[in-house]
Amino acid sequence: MVSAVFHAPPDSAPARNAMPHAADAAGAARAASPAPPTENPPAARQAVRTLSHGFWLCVLPPLCGLGLLVGVWALVSASSGIPGPRETWAQALKVFADPFYRNGPNDQGLGWNLLMSLQRVAIGFGMAALVGIPAGFVIGRFDFLGRMFNPLISLLRPVSPLAWLPLGLLVFKGANPAAIWTIFICSIWPMIINTAVGVQRVPQDYMNVARVLNLSEWKIATRILLPAVLPYMLTGVRLAVGTAWLVIVAAEMLTGGVGIGFWVWDEWNNLNVKNILIAIFVIGAVGMVLEYALIRLASAFTFEEVRA
Repeated sequence: MVSAVFHAPPDSAPARNAMPHAADAAGAARAASPAPPTENPPAARQAVRTLSHGFWLCVLPPLCGLGLLVGVWALVSASSGIPGPRETWAQALKVFADPFYRNGPNDQGLGWNLLMSLQRVAIGFGMAALVGIPAGFVIGRFDFLGRMFNPLISLLRPVSPLAWLPLGLLVFKGANPAAIWTIFICSIWPMIINTAVGVQRVPQDYMNVARVLNLSEWKIATRILLPAVLPYMLTGVRLAVGTAWLVIVAAEMLTGGVGIGFWVWDEWNNLNVKNILIAIFVIGAVGMVLEYALIRLASAFTFEEVRA
């Protein structure tokens, strides 16, 4: 009896000792099981939100502006004789299906006319850069020359570019060189003025150091003036190429031949208003591309303190 009361059965102790091992096995199983997926950390969510906000801020406003333009265009075309967006789009598909056809000297595709206009702009603009940028350096560097040429620039710069076209026809005896002359004379002023202003705004400390080091004028121009003046010079180049692209269309309307301006005038004579609208969008798109390319170029060569 005493043995039965105070002594446990022989198999009860192993059962109690097995309980910790079972608990350890359950813990190990829980540790081995994959953890439930956790949510993105706040920093990652904030980065995604910022990227989404930046994307819509870049894309949505231009789309809204384009939609506004198309809507106003559709309303105006409904109450006037101007072709609407749908008719113009259908005509544009036909025009761009074969932009480089040639049926004669005065019947060529839009592509050839656009390339000819760009060629004239490149020649006239290049000549203006070769003359205007060095002239701006000299005018800004020497006070006497600045005082001498400032009245001439102020007198000639406001003259309409088309007023120079008859002189070009008289001197060069041809429509193509006259159009290039017009591009040259209207492009040179922004480059001269902006380059001269950039030279005049170079800190005087730089020039004092150059004087102490007894640098030659060539080293002053290439080592000191050019890096400091480059942002101003590129701004003048950007303004000049925009002006040149504006002027070439009007000049080609008056001179004839091959060019985007002549194409617009010829389509007007044929009463093809759809092609005129297409040319307007093409002219604007090319001007926008040129402007954007020069802005990127200017930003690449502009110092941070100048940008600020």
